[in-house]
Amino acid sequence: MARLRNGSGSLIRDLNRAAILSLIGQRGAIARVEIAQELALSPATVTVLTRDLMQEGVVREVAAAPSRGGRPAVLLGLVGDAAHALGVKIAADRLAVVRVKLDGEPLSFAERPFDATAPDALERLGDELATIVSAGDGLGPRLLGVGLGVPGIVDTPGGGTVESPVLGWRALPLGARLQQQLQLPILVDNDVNTLAVAERLYGRGRIVEDFITVTIGRGVGLGIVIGGELYRGSRGGAGEFGHVRMVEDGPRCHCGKRGCLEALASDEALVREARDAGLLEPGAGIGALRALADNGDEAALALYERAGSVLGRAVAGLVNVLSPGLVLVSGEGTQGWHHLCASFDAALREDLFEPLRDVPVEVDPWDDAKWARGAAALVLRATFAVPLYERQPEDAVRARLVGPLRAGAV
Repeated sequence: MARLRNGSGSLIRDLNRAAILSLIGQRGAIARVEIAQELALSPATVTVLTRDLMQEGVVREVAAAPSRGGRPAVLLGLVGDAAHALGVKIAADRLAVVRVKLDGEPLSFAERPFDATAPDALERLGDELATIVSAGDGLGPRLLGVGLGVPGIVDTPGGGTVESPVLGWRALPLGARLQQQLQLPILVDNDVNTLAVAERLYGRGRIVEDFITVTIGRGVGLGIVIGGELYRGSRGGAGEFGHVRMVEDGPRCHCGKRGCLEALASDEALVREARDAGLLEPGAGIGALRALADNGDEAALALYERAGSVLGRAVAGLVNVLSPGLVLVSGEGTQGWHHLCASFDAALREDLFEPLRDVPVEVDPWDDAKWARGAAALVLRATFAVPLYERQPEDAVRARLVGPLRAGAV
């Protein structure tokens, strides 16, 4: 359980430092006077705290803003090379791994084959990550930690206990076991949540305080950002959108229920229906079905049309409840979006509450690197988080950011 920090003076200073880092991290280069205005701090406080951050090698002067008369304002930005983080998206058959700088700029990206459903998956994952971490030793002692995005429910990012029916993981102590093996801070969250965090830090979510990210592919997922913050729910289960029941006595889902959205609109659902209808051979997958639809096969197009309608109605329900400023659609399933979009949009607009019918929907092309970058953002975000409570391993991430630098390491 998180414990409230003691010491009001140091707490206020830590809160203000974190708020300044967070603002620079989310907004990019910014002048001290804007920091003071945005955070309602005195110019003197901002000057002192940014000077400390500059001495620690975390923040630097990057440019001068165009002058409107008088002395031009100096802009402050993050020092990307001050530290780096690893992000890993775990899929059933592969790992997507990205290494990013403190400012989020990618350093490298790679995919590795991996069987996440194997009985010894946790042990193999630890060995894979140990190899990846060792490969970055030449970058210096500034690896802040490892962020993991998994398809399932995670109790807390710092706790890292995972329930993933799609992978066959039950109460798997992923974070604790990997932290013990790697001796690094490990942060774990649902993979769609990590994608939403990446959108908030680096994507279109930077200018939208309230948005949802809907993902389609092997499953159907949801990330919710409210007031600029990720909403996880009381036990980390917010966003299990794919397990909303859409029809009575429908096809069986991975979760054990029947008629879930995921059992009707995911890639796996489309492939199952296509095989049942004799459109696909037993070994053929979503690529073959998409090719049929691309070639105008009416039966294949009808499957996509039905899936798009179901998904559109479900998303309309979300919008009616949450009233987001933006709906983002992402995931592997967007490779077939041109077959889904017409029926999706028609069902969405029909079921939306009239005042909400103008909500924009944007499709984000599938990119595993972006998902992995979102996992790395869990670590980077910990350096910006307001440290009101003592939480491990978030505190360990912040300690690794400034500790080596204060000791003179580079």
